[in-house]
Amino acid sequence: MQIDLRGKVALVTGAGRGIGRAIADALADNQARVVYSDMDLDAARAAAARHTGSHALHLDVSDPDQVPLRVAEVHQDLGRLDILVNNAGINTLHHRVNVDQFPLDEWERILKVDLTGLFLVSKASVPLLLAQGGGRIINIASVVGLVPLRLQSAFVAAKAGVVNLTRAMALELGPQGVLVNAIAPGSILTEGTRQLFYGEDGKFRDFATTLLAHIPLGRPGTPEEVAQAALFLAAPESSYVNGHIRTQKAHHRSGDYPKPFNFCSAKCNKNTDRYFPPAKLANHICN
Repeated sequence: MQIDLRGKVALVTGAGRGIGRAIADALADNQARVVYSDMDLDAARAAAARHTGSHALHLDVSDPDQVPLRVAEVHQDLGRLDILVNNAGINTLHHRVNVDQFPLDEWERILKVDLTGLFLVSKASVPLLLAQGGGRIINIASVVGLVPLRLQSAFVAAKAGVVNLTRAMALELGPQGVLVNAIAPGSILTEGTRQLFYGEDGKFRDFATTLLAHIPLGRPGTPEEVAQAALFLAAPESSYVNGHIRTQKAHHRSGDYPKPFNFCSAKCNKNTDRYFPPAKLANHICN
């Protein structure tokens, strides 16, 4: 997809890798000046270096003191801000447990980045967008914010919050020329999903086949495919799209995600690794 973003400045959070990097690359390829922001400054620099006119920025979206300063730096260095992509987000790898056993500190860590971080960056950026008469905010949510999954209550809650925060922002800011939309990706091939499902040493590698069996295309999506959705929302021609939650998935045959795990027994209910793919359940020996 090709659009004309000449003269536009975009800030993308979590742009050092994965979906954020793909979105930032797509915006840069369409002539926007892009600020690749990330907690990992080296990754942001490496990504930005491949595009003339792009910049790298260290940004911790969860830091309420740092965020306004970094957003002000963008405006000071580039003179404007037209597009904000709130992509930075995290999930849990080790704490795939029921809500009653989910650690409070892990809950707070995820919510602080995935929901509060999006709020903080938006809060700092909106005055700049309003001052120049409008702009675009694109929030990266998830299909789990629309249809919840098991064993990741914090991520589900955060992304559900992103979905309705997007709608609230669209109601408030749309009349002033700032269009706010979200993308809700399904299963996308990133470093995180490699560690969970798709890598050779993925924590739940045996479940990948079951997961893909429910996707008619038979594969996960790519970050570049999500980036095309972001381009659509950023395009000048998308001037009558506001408050939209665009799902980026290849549909699930059953209408829902498959049930991935089973309890091995009451004896193991206290163990954090008590869930097993059905194929392994028969061979499991309780500790």
